[in-house]
Amino acid sequence: MNDILVGGQWRPANSTGSINAVDPRSGQTLDGDFPISNWDDCAAALEAAAQIVPALEAASPAQIALFLRTYAGNLDANSEAICAAAEKESGLPMPTRLQKVEMPRATRQLRLAADAAESEVWRNPIVDADINLASCRGPIGPVLVIGPNNFPLAFNAIAGSDFASAIAAGNPVIAKAHPSHPLTTKLMAEQAVAALATAKLPAATVQMLYHMAPEDGLRMVKSREIAAVGFTGSRTAGVALKAAADECGKPIYLEMSSVNPVFFLPSLFEQRSTDEIITELSGSCLLAAGQFCTCPNLFVLLDNEQGQQVVDGVKAQFEEQTPTVLLSGAVLGGLESAAAMLQEKGAELLAGGKPSDEEGIRFQNTLFKVTGDEFLADTDAFQTEGFGPLSLGVLAKDLDQFYAIAESIEGSLTGSVYGSAADPAAKELVSRLRRRVGRVIQNKMPTGVAVSPAMNHGGPFPATGHPGFTSVGMPTSIGRFTKLDCYDNMEDALKPDCLK
Repeated sequence: MNDILVGGQWRPANSTGSINAVDPRSGQTLDGDFPISNWDDCAAALEAAAQIVPALEAASPAQIALFLRTYAGNLDANSEAICAAAEKESGLPMPTRLQKVEMPRATRQLRLAADAAESEVWRNPIVDADINLASCRGPIGPVLVIGPNNFPLAFNAIAGSDFASAIAAGNPVIAKAHPSHPLTTKLMAEQAVAALATAKLPAATVQMLYHMAPEDGLRMVKSREIAAVGFTGSRTAGVALKAAADECGKPIYLEMSSVNPVFFLPSLFEQRSTDEIITELSGSCLLAAGQFCTCPNLFVLLDNEQGQQVVDGVKAQFEEQTPTVLLSGAVLGGLESAAAMLQEKGAELLAGGKPSDEEGIRFQNTLFKVTGDEFLADTDAFQTEGFGPLSLGVLAKDLDQFYAIAESIEGSLTGSVYGSAADPAAKELVSRLRRRVGRVIQNKMPTGVAVSPAMNHGGPFPATGHPGFTSVGMPTSIGRFTKLDCYDNMEDALKPDCLK
């Protein structure tokens, strides 16, 4: 049984059982037992995190920056072994995805967080010298980070943006590994431990548990030691965590569910060919088997010859391309449920709709179609996210129906408008979508999230738990794990350095 990382050391777990990762390319269980911790482990991690808060707050910005940069360097130096483990546990290709895209993204986030920690730009100091009143952002306290299955490196609970943001603000982190990639998380945690020693930060600054019973996870969220929570995952789990956090008035930052609608205005076809649009749309829908949180699960066209040509062309591309390996059996089960529900509600199945006969865990590339009238008659059902290679095409009867569909979109991470600014309909759609999504996009597919200070990877519920924050982009994302501290009539010696 693998050890857990608690209180600054690797030690045996008080376990109630174990989990094993599965290679989704073959469906075979991988070697290595990882413990399901009982409450004693959770309590020990909570106590250790609470105890080091004063020491971590006393650490210099340079120390925190040194940890983040050293950790990034350690990950780079051990990239091959970590990416090899991630490939086995996720089925994602090692050279083209994990080594070329994900690991560089993970380490860049850590280095950008280090820059922000060192400059203290995230503190946002405000001073009113006339009345000796000053305020700034400060660390909030221990943060519980729960990572997703679709980015084993760049969004890992022990290396992703939530982790980097919390650490940059000077908070201890308890990382809850995703059960789909426990070895990957362990290998990354080992490099974090080494970096803590280099930076001379408290050893319990970073802790890691592999798994626990759902009720113990909710109990951790509600515990007095945890100051904030970061979560990326399913809507079902996110809503349960939010309810637990709301019960005790605790901030929780969730990324959950998003259909990422794409609207193709009729005027677009005056500038671009139908074939080009088909290729761009189908490529985005099927990228990484549709397992991006920004995958376009919903696209809207006018119900005319060109709109039907696009739908037919996407159908052909879906049928021609071999289904890609999914991340897990849970993803497969979710797709089966979503497809069954859409059919039950009357959506026309054009392609796929069931598990693939190919080796490994796969689902057929799946396309449904409804009319604008049908969509507007049951907007909740037709916005069910099929996390994976499943999309719904909507053929609207006129532009007014485009606008009505845009108005009916529940909270989403992105909304895309294909069309020229010279077309008044584009401005109208952007205006309506802006209120429904976190990022409005023109003439570009939503897949892909730039690691930039200007990025908003967020949106209204149920895309996230709060529309005012982003989980990507330093230093903005750091603000989630801070509190506003105010110093009234205080001598400079008692204030943080940023206020002196």
